Formats: sequence, C-alpha cells, structure tokens
Amino acid sequence: MVRTEISLFMKNVPGELGKLTNFLGSEGINIDAITIQDASSYVQELFKGRGKSLKRIASAASYNSMRKDSAEVALVRLLPADGMTNKAIDLLSTHEYIFDIMPVIALELDNKPGELAKVTTKFGEEGININYVYGSVSSPDEKCLFVFCPEDIDLAAKIFHK
Repeated sequence: MVRTEISLFMKNVPGELGKLTNFLGSEGINIDAITIQDASSYVQELFKGRGKSLKRIASAASYNSMRKDSAEVALVRLLPADGMTNKAIDLLSTHEYIFDIMPVIALELDNKPGELAKVTTKFGEEGININYVYGSVSSPDEKCLFVFCPEDIDLAAKIFHK
C-alpha cells in the first residue's frame, strides 16, 4: 500500500542505468517498479507550474539554458522491493547520488480491462489529484503493479488500505 519511492537524478548517457542497477542488484536490492524520463520534461513542468503561481525569477535566457542543460540528466523514480528501501538509500548515499524519497501508493491490480479505471475513478471521487503514475505487468495472467503519487497521501492511504 504506502511505500517509499526514491527519485534520483543521473547522467543521461549510455551505461549509467546499467551502473545503477548493477550496484543495486549486487547488494540484493530488487526493484519492483521503475520509470525514467529525461529531466528536461520534468523541468518544463516546473516552469509551467511556476508560470501559474509565481512570477518569473530568472530571465528567459536562463530558463532556456536550464532546459537545455536538464536534457543531459535523467529523472529516475524507483520502488525498491519491500524491506529494501533503507538499504537502497544507504547505498545511493555512499555512491553520492542526488535523491529524494516520497511516499507513494503501490497497488496490485487484476490485469483486465477497467481495473485501472476503477482505481483512478476512486481517486477522483475522493477529490485526490494524482501527480503521476506508472505501472507494469509481467504476463497476462499476473497482477499489475501501479505506483501512484497522490497529492494527499494520507487520504489516499485511508481509501486504498486493504
């Protein structure tokens, strides 16, 4: 249900994901879910949000430079297997990664049409905005794992508590 996601930045170059997953795997840390995007889209979303709520604090040239520079960095969100979060955090710290942790809702869903719709509709009915979601399934006969980052983690935890 409520799990801890690790968000980290890494160089957006060949081999970096392999390096990250190799040292996590060599320490016995399994990754239940992962999503990666170049940081430029993340930075652009921040700019959109800033434009809605705050005045610009840098010149347009500075913003364009930040967008270009951020394309060289990837934003990785990963969900370590249960019981592995603290070990993963310690390992990332020793390898000097820049990371943050975030509580998320991880739900196993039946792998059939409409299951994701039921969950996301429930979020909406309860007035909970979903900041982002990612998921996966290993086979048609297995359950899906979806990771939701809701704006109100406490309310979401109450609603989806099994």
